[in-house]
Amino acid sequence: MNAPVKAEDRFHQLIHQNHMWGLWEIASQMTPHPRPEAVPYQWKWSLLKEVVKQSSTAVPVGDERRAMQLFNPGLNGQWATTNTLIAAVQVLLPGEVARAHRHSPAAIRFIIEGHGAYTAVEGEKVIMQPGDFVLTPAWQWHDHGNETNETVVWMDGLDVPLTKALNAMFFEMHQDTKASHGKPVNGSKALYGHGKLTPTWTKERPLFSPLMLYSWDQTAEALHDLRSHDGSPHDGILLEYTHAQTGGPVLPTMSCRVQMIRKGEKTKAKRVTGSSVFHVVQGRGRSVINGQPFDWEKGDIIALPSWAQHDFANAGNEDAILFSISDRPVLEALGFYREDLS
Repeated sequence: MNAPVKAEDRFHQLIHQNHMWGLWEIASQMTPHPRPEAVPYQWKWSLLKEVVKQSSTAVPVGDERRAMQLFNPGLNGQWATTNTLIAAVQVLLPGEVARAHRHSPAAIRFIIEGHGAYTAVEGEKVIMQPGDFVLTPAWQWHDHGNETNETVVWMDGLDVPLTKALNAMFFEMHQDTKASHGKPVNGSKALYGHGKLTPTWTKERPLFSPLMLYSWDQTAEALHDLRSHDGSPHDGILLEYTHAQTGGPVLPTMSCRVQMIRKGEKTKAKRVTGSSVFHVVQGRGRSVINGQPFDWEKGDIIALPSWAQHDFANAGNEDAILFSISDRPVLEALGFYREDLS
C-alpha cells in the first residue's frame, strides 16, 4: 500500500510542473560574493604559435575568418573566454581578404605579429602594426586584408557572450568581399589621434570612440614617460585607452587598458567585479590568481574571472607590458562595480 503523498510534496509537484520554484529552494544562489563558473586560464604563446602555424595550411579563409576562439574550460563549451567576453587569435596570410560583414557585438583587435595589413571600418582603411589597438564598433561594416608578404596575427576581443545573454545578436554578411574603402586611409587617426586635442567642428558624439586606431608608438611613449611615477600599488603603470571626444571608455561594453609592471616590481593583490582577458605584449612574470600561480611571457593570453584575487610580479630582466580588455563599463553603468584592495 502506497503511503499518502504529503501536502507539502503535492504543492512542490504542482509548482514544479508549472515551471515555478520556491525561493526557499533556490536561495543558495544569492551568494555572499560572486562565484563565476569561468575559471582562471592561460593559453601559452608556445601553443598559440603552433596553432597559428598549422592553421595557415589547415584552414582556408572564406566567408568566415581564420580565428581560433579561446573557450574557457569552466563554461562547458560556451562561446566565451569569460562570462561576458570572447578572445580569439586570428591569422591572415599574404594576399588574403576576410569577407566584409557587420554584427551587433563590438570588437577590438590587438596586433601581435606582422606589419601593414589592414582592417577597413565603415570605409576607413586602418593600417596595422604590432602593438596597435584597433576598434571595430558594433554594427560597423568591416573587412580585413593583407596586401603584404608577411603573415599577420592579432588578438580579437568581442562582447559576444554579453550580447547573447541579452538576446541582442545581429549579423549580416556584406554582398561584396570588400566593403567600400572610400574614406582616407587612417583618416580617424589624422582627425582624432592628437591626445586631448579634438576638432571642434565634429558635432556627432557616438557611444564608441571615433578614433579607430590607437598606435603602439603613442602607447609606448606614454608608458615610457610615466615609468618613473609611483603608479598603482595594485596595477603598476596602468593606462586606459579612452574615447577621443568624451574621455570615457572606447566602447560602451568594453574597457581597454595597457599596463607596465616594471623590472623587479610586484603589485599588491586585489579583486574586482567584472572579468578581463590579458595579453602579454612584452616581458615575463607571474600572477597568482585565486591562489594558483600563472607564469606568463610574451604572447600569452590569460582569462581572469570576476572577483578573482590576483596580482602581478615581474620575473624578467625588462619591463613587462600587458594589454587587457574588460567588461568594466557595463558593471559601472549598472552600479555593480566593486573592488577589494588588499
